[in-house]
Amino acid sequence: MPATIRELLSYRLHRVANLLSRGAELRYRRQFGVSLWEWRAVALLGGAAQPQSLTDLARAAGIDKSQMSRVVAGLTRRRIVLRGADENDGRGIRLSLSAAGRSLYLKLIRAAAERNDAFLGCLSAQERRCLEQAMRKLAHEARGLIQRERHAR
Repeated sequence: MPATIRELLSYRLHRVANLLSRGAELRYRRQFGVSLWEWRAVALLGGAAQPQSLTDLARAAGIDKSQMSRVVAGLTRRRIVLRGADENDGRGIRLSLSAAGRSLYLKLIRAAAERNDAFLGCLSAQERRCLEQAMRKLAHEARGLIQRERHAR
């Protein structure tokens, strides 16, 4: 049994994730003038096969819809993101990248790949395989715990 919160796996993973995010935020803001949330929105739109709804984009980024709305508003003002009508929903909008947004996406994803390679590069091949396997197992277990909690109400 952990003696303190600092020994909990979830806390330790959260701390590492925050460190990774802080480093990404510093680089992307310095090099490309975008915040971490803007980077995530651009990356998700750039990697999508078709325009996305605000709800879908917020869900994929793991943030509140109102927060994503503010992020998208800023990206739209800067002409990085385009808003279009949703053919299936008269009130809905579909979001996609402009030509400038697509260019930014390619630069951002290249920088992200460099960071990813640097992080994985500090691990041996065996450690990378072990990390991948552990992450799959932890994600699976976390989904199961969420389902059990939902049914325990």
